[in-house]
Amino acid sequence: MLRGAIIGLGNIAVRAHLPGWLAHDAVEIVAATDARAARRAEIEARLPRARWHDSTAELMAREDLDFIDICTPPSSHAGLIRAALDRGLHVLCEKPLVCSVADLAAVARRAAASDRVLQTVHNWHHAPIIRRTWDLVRDGAIGRLRRVVWQTLRTKPAAIAEADSKNWRVDPIVAGGGVLSDHGWHVFYLLRRWMGGSPTSISATLERRRFTELAVEDTATLRLTFPGATADVLLTWASDARRTWAELTGTDGSIRLEDGTLVLSRRGCEQRWPCPPALSDGSYDPEWFDRVADSFIAAMNGSRRRAANLAEASLCVALEALARESSRRGGRALPLASAPLLLPVPAAGSST
Repeated sequence: MLRGAIIGLGNIAVRAHLPGWLAHDAVEIVAATDARAARRAEIEARLPRARWHDSTAELMAREDLDFIDICTPPSSHAGLIRAALDRGLHVLCEKPLVCSVADLAAVARRAAASDRVLQTVHNWHHAPIIRRTWDLVRDGAIGRLRRVVWQTLRTKPAAIAEADSKNWRVDPIVAGGGVLSDHGWHVFYLLRRWMGGSPTSISATLERRRFTELAVEDTATLRLTFPGATADVLLTWASDARRTWAELTGTDGSIRLEDGTLVLSRRGCEQRWPCPPALSDGSYDPEWFDRVADSFIAAMNGSRRRAANLAEASLCVALEALARESSRRGGRALPLASAPLLLPVPAAGSST
C-alpha cells in the first residue's frame, strides 16, 4: 500500500484527484493540508481517516509517506517539490510543473539525485476524444500530419473554489501568467505527441482584448513550426462562447475535434464519433486523472519509464518561456534551440 498526502484542496483536487485516488486499492491518502483552514471540513467529509495538518511543513515532518500530490497554485510548486524530494518522497504535481526554466533545472536535478519520480498531471492525454485522435494519427488514418489548428475559447478565467476570494489565476505572481499559463501547457504536450516530436520555433502575441484591467494576458495567439508541419493556436478568455475546437490536416484527410465530437474526413467520406465529456467541460474528470495515477504508480513501482513525463514538462516550460519572449519582441519567431531543454523529449509513442 502506497501512502500519499494531498497538498492543496481546490477544485481540481476535490473533483478529480480525490475521486481518482479513491478508485485505487493500492493507494491510501493518509493526510492533507491547505492554506485555507476552511477546507478541513472537505477532507474530513471525503476522507475521514486522513489526518489534517495546518501546514505543509507539519505534514511532511509528522507523516510517514511515499508520495505527495501537489494541487496548489503554480508559484508554490517549485518550493514544495524541492521540499518533498529532499525528504525522499515521490511527487505528482498539477501543471504547470514549475514557472521557469531555472526552477525546472533545480527540481530535475533533485529528482535525479534522490532517485524519486517527479511527474506532472498531463491528464488531457486521457480525454476520450484525445485518445481516439491519437489512435487515428498513430495508425496513419490521415497520412502525414501537416497542420494543426487549435482553439481554446472561454468567456472568462476559470473560477476558484472560494468564490469570494481573489482569483489567483489572474495574479501573475501566483499564476506565472494568464491564459497562456492556464491553457497553453496542455496544448504543447498534445502537439508534441501528434506531430511526433518537438517544434523548431515558436512565435506568439499576448494581448488583453477584453479584461484590460488584468495584469495578465487574456488572449494568446501562437504559431509553432515543426519539420514539415505547422500549428496555429488561439487561447482566449475573451470569447463570446465557450468551446474547444481543433483540426488536424494530413496528406490523406483531416480530423476535427468539435468539443465532444470527433469527425474524420477522408476520400470524400465522413465518420463521426461522440466522445463525451466535451473538452470545454474542463479538466476535472476523475477518469482522466485515474489514468494519470496509473502511470504515476507504475513509475513509482519501477514498471514504467520515469523520464518521459518530465521530458514533456521540460518542453512545455521552454515553449512558454519562448512564447513570452516572442511577444515581447513583437511576435518574432524564436528557435527552440535558444531555450535550453533539460531532457531529451522521447518519441511520440512513449509512455506518459
